[in-house]
Amino acid sequence: MSSSKSEAAAKPSNLISGDTGDWEVVIGLEVHAQVASNAKLFSGASTEYGAEPNSHVSLVDAAMPGMLPVINRECVAQAIRTGLGLNAQVNLKSIFDRKNYFYPDLPQGYQISQYKQPVVGEGKIEIDVDGEALTVGVERLHLEQDAGKSLHDQHPDYSYVDLNRSGVALMEIVSKPDMRSAKQAQAYVTKLRTILRYLGTCDGDMEKGNLRADVNVSVRKPGTELGTRCEIKNVNSIRFIGQAIEVEARRQIEIIEDGGKIDQETRLFDPARGETRSMRSKEEAHDYRYFPDPDLLPLELKQDYVDGLQQHLPELPDEKRSRFMKDFGLSAYDANVLVAERPSADYFEQVAQGRDGKLAANWVINELFGRLNKEGKDIAASPMSADQLGSIVDLISSNAISGKIAKDLFEIVWSEGGDPATIVEARGMKQVTDTGALEKAVDDIIAANPDKVEQAKAKPSMLGWFVGQVMKGTGGKANPAAVNEILKQKLGI
Repeated sequence: MSSSKSEAAAKPSNLISGDTGDWEVVIGLEVHAQVASNAKLFSGASTEYGAEPNSHVSLVDAAMPGMLPVINRECVAQAIRTGLGLNAQVNLKSIFDRKNYFYPDLPQGYQISQYKQPVVGEGKIEIDVDGEALTVGVERLHLEQDAGKSLHDQHPDYSYVDLNRSGVALMEIVSKPDMRSAKQAQAYVTKLRTILRYLGTCDGDMEKGNLRADVNVSVRKPGTELGTRCEIKNVNSIRFIGQAIEVEARRQIEIIEDGGKIDQETRLFDPARGETRSMRSKEEAHDYRYFPDPDLLPLELKQDYVDGLQQHLPELPDEKRSRFMKDFGLSAYDANVLVAERPSADYFEQVAQGRDGKLAANWVINELFGRLNKEGKDIAASPMSADQLGSIVDLISSNAISGKIAKDLFEIVWSEGGDPATIVEARGMKQVTDTGALEKAVDDIIAANPDKVEQAKAKPSMLGWFVGQVMKGTGGKANPAAVNEILKQKLGI
């Protein structure tokens, strides 16, 4: 992995203290994203998850003699869409190569991949960590086929091979070594996953293995040459990516400070033990004996075809974030939260349309997301529709209900459903705005608490106590702003 021109000087907060001073960790990621497609990269076999072992295997996937690969046009289109979404160069000519290695779950004895001429070249991803922006370079994106899966726990004396994944299309997205902390690496994978899901090119389900990362870690003294890197294979959660980096960086620092040297190797992360352990020596490109696959012609694209895909891309997270801030007056933080998942962004936009954007964002983020998180649901499983929440926002904006009543109403709609406005009418939940009624409630509280009156005159912040008492006396239906004004007049504040 070569150093990037955009490599920035590490900030002190990213340095790791050792016995011999500060160390800088250098991180690059190779993310394997399963292409969202119904069929595999070079066969018509299904990519459906969870099927019986070896039930989605064509003769091509099983490497039967004489079977020739035929490229899946949609997989190529998905790779191009992803490249365009990463602001990357799409190469109009690319070549498929054979990457030679031998595993029981690789029936051909080689993997069809891309090496020197990938379908997508350099791009970039913008991330934000603790309020600091960072541009992470993307080295390349290439298409390749997945291997099968070896199962070792089915029988004490045998290992089994399931070829359902054999030949499934993967996009390998290789970053430049621009990251300097576990947090930055986690933010990068999170942002990449969000982009892929917006584009619909990968579902990003890490639990199913549809998105996993090989993490390259090295350490150095700030400003010196890059150190020897180790690759941590197949890390399948964003949390584990952060843990693996921190553990591996500390391991390397301790070895160097004890007078040893780092061996270039491939390692595995064991989250249960909180350690990385050696898997094998790290192969170089020449170890794989790459050569162009003789069964596949070069992939040649027309610029018109690429332009057509570009025109139909959806609005991506960064564009949507900027628009939400401009159109709805949102803070950067709120906009980031709302655009993190496309269904959540769509839900918010429906709630906010024609309404107070900040108020809508507050209810979506704090009340809706909070309740969904508490119940372990995603936005698609929300029992409250965007129209229902929008109606609650309308009732607040028109002063028909107070904030407290709105929370009670939210609970009713969440649990029972129904039209919020109808519920407010039927249950007498409308806010009391009648001045006469409010004045009587205020007079009663003042008459019953002469000691508090004197305290409030001396200390105006005591008004909040009176407002609370009026709200309590009216079952939360009083308009707090109106009550506050009446109190000021009555008490001469």
